[in-house]
Amino acid sequence: MDIAALVTWLVTALGGFYMMGIWISRGGLRGTGGSRLPAPVVFGHFALAAAGLVVWIVYLVADSRALAWTAFGLLVPVALLGFVMLARWVPVYRARAVALASGPGAAAEPAERHIAAPVVAAHGLFAVVTVVLVLLGALGVG
Repeated sequence: MDIAALVTWLVTALGGFYMMGIWISRGGLRGTGGSRLPAPVVFGHFALAAAGLVVWIVYLVADSRALAWTAFGLLVPVALLGFVMLARWVPVYRARAVALASGPGAAAEPAERHIAAPVVAAHGLFAVVTVVLVLLGALGVG
């Protein structure tokens, strides 16, 4: 189960890298286009998730239950920041349909509007599975 958590964490991270790359390349970091995702939230989510992943890998090597709980503890704020970003992304993504129907406008688009819904959904699904697997690993199940 611990290795499964590592695999799902890595898949989740790949999706996150992809979305962050789109967000940065579309001007999210520069704040152009009225991005609703604040850079500290995006990079905080990334940094805590990366730190948790490193702790989880060290746990796999050292087999210390305290490290497993530390990794899980790092996932809690990661999940909260993820929900904040999801809540801010949904209205922007929904507005995309309206913007596409009305034709190209002069207003700049928020960077997160270019992130595809299936990628967001897959990232969220793998994240939930990761949290559950890490919790089960920390509890010693499996």
